[in-house]
Amino acid sequence: MLEKERAEIEVRMAAPGFWNDLGKSRPDIERLKILRSRLDPLARLDKEFADFEATLELAREAGGEELLPEAARLALKLRGDVDRFDLEVTFSGKYDHVNAYLLVQAGTGGTESCDWARMLVRMYTRFGEQNGFKVTQIDSVADDTSGGLRSATLQVEGPYAYGWLRAENGVHRLIRISPFDANARRQTSFASVDASPIIEDEVELEIDESQLRIDKFRAGGAGGQHVNKTESAVRVTHLPTGIVVQCQNERSQHMNLAACMKMLKAKLITMQEEKREAELKQLSGEKTEIGFGHQIRTYTFQPYQLVKDHRTSHESGNVDAVMDGDIGGFLEAHLRAKRKDGNKKEGERAADGRGGGPPAK
Repeated sequence: MLEKERAEIEVRMAAPGFWNDLGKSRPDIERLKILRSRLDPLARLDKEFADFEATLELAREAGGEELLPEAARLALKLRGDVDRFDLEVTFSGKYDHVNAYLLVQAGTGGTESCDWARMLVRMYTRFGEQNGFKVTQIDSVADDTSGGLRSATLQVEGPYAYGWLRAENGVHRLIRISPFDANARRQTSFASVDASPIIEDEVELEIDESQLRIDKFRAGGAGGQHVNKTESAVRVTHLPTGIVVQCQNERSQHMNLAACMKMLKAKLITMQEEKREAELKQLSGEKTEIGFGHQIRTYTFQPYQLVKDHRTSHESGNVDAVMDGDIGGFLEAHLRAKRKDGNKKEGERAADGRGGGPPAK
């Protein structure tokens, strides 16, 4: 059914004049993105299963025992990918299927927090590399004292990047023996993480330019011939909301400004979605949860090693693996908890006569 729908949309997109009226063609464009995000992973699973079956058949033949370890490896990978697909098909957010921006900002704590922000940027970069996402650092503000980062923005590209990484929104706490303290005292550091979807240009959102403050400055750090020679870096402040975005990764001021406007659009649309969700929770009598400033996870290095998510109680004693990008367990636990909570609320609405079943299209 979905394959047929995708084929029909692709036929319409190939017709003359389809791209002449984006307003009329936009629903098809958005729907095709969703269909591809659903069907492409399923096609990959079909291929993996076929490879596993073929390897297992060869292993069962005389003299094929040496292929048993490979069959076991493929079975383990297939099981993990099926579990991941099972979670992905439950994504219901409007932008869960798109790419994501990930902003990491050091909190209070000066040198310690800047170093902690650097560690988180590395963790997310490694997570992306291990899970088939393309991760690009498009902006960063270094801390000259520690070699850490005051802030950094990552662009994460891949299937359901935002759907996965939105679980990281919030404040992350680090407890460790400070490498910057001569007395080797234990320190607590904080950094915030903010994920937002990368919204394509066809999504309508009017931004009043009179409400923007645009600052241009020289880019810092390593780069091409224009870095530190021209004011190519751009910072945009949205005055009504106080949202600040900046970019210095592109080669020209114009390109950096375009990137900033894209990030600003993403943050404004995310803010609208969060406001709508909060209003719905209030209407249903639920307490709203403060996003920014809400501590979601603690990473303890000393006196013992433990990473614990305070929303799901999921934890890991292998701190080194987590800091090297192994955060999939935390993301999955958060998604499963949200799905369980959503099913529970759907049942409650059906029980008290407020309706049930699938959400309206």
